[in-house]
Amino acid sequence: MKIICIGRNYAKHAVEMKAALPSEPVFFMKPDTALNRQNYLYIPDFTSDLHYEVELVVKISKVGKHIDEKYAHKYYQEIGLGIDFTARDLQSKCKEKSLPWEIAKSFDNSATISTHFIKKEDLDMGNIAFSLQKNGHTVQEGNEADMIFKIDQIIAYVSQFITLKIGDLIYTGTPEGVGPVTINDSLTGFIGEEKMFSIAIK
Repeated sequence: MKIICIGRNYAKHAVEMKAALPSEPVFFMKPDTALNRQNYLYIPDFTSDLHYEVELVVKISKVGKHIDEKYAHKYYQEIGLGIDFTARDLQSKCKEKSLPWEIAKSFDNSATISTHFIKKEDLDMGNIAFSLQKNGHTVQEGNEADMIFKIDQIIAYVSQFITLKIGDLIYTGTPEGVGPVTINDSLTGFIGEEKMFSIAIK
C-alpha cells in the first residue's frame, strides 16, 4: 500500500504558503508506517510546529499504469478524508537548503485516515464539500470543485510514473487555513455533514 500526496492543489493554499501555482500535479509519498487509523496523535519530539492539512482521499480499487484520464474514474470507487500532518519547522529548514523534506511529511502516523470511506454514488462527484474543525471551530473548508487538478487528472498523471495498486491512497491536496496543533487539541473532519474522523492531540 502506498500513500501518494498531492501538493499545492488549491490556489488559495498555494498563496498562503507563498508558493507558485503548479502547471502539473506535484506529488510526494509517505510510507505505509505514516498511516494513522487511531483516534489520537502524539506530537513528535522533533518538531515544535506541527500543522494540520485536511484532504479528500481517494482509495484505488484497480491496478493501473499509464491510465488515460477518460478511464481514470474506473480505478476508484470510494472517497475518504485524511490529514497530512506536517512538521512545518523542519519543512522550512529543508526548503531553505533546497533539500527534500520527507522528514517533515513522512514520519510515523503523519497521515490520519478516516474511519470509513463513502461510495462515489453517494457523493456529488466534482462538488464534494469537506471541512476540519479544531476544538469545535471550523478552521478549513474545501470543495473538490476548487482543485487545480481534478481526481481523474491526478490518477492519470501519477500513473505515468508509478503503478497504482489496489488499496493505494491518494491524498488530493489541502485548501487554505492550515495551522498548528498543540497538546489537548481536538480535530474533527467532515465530508459534507458526515463526520469522518475525530482525533485528540497528545
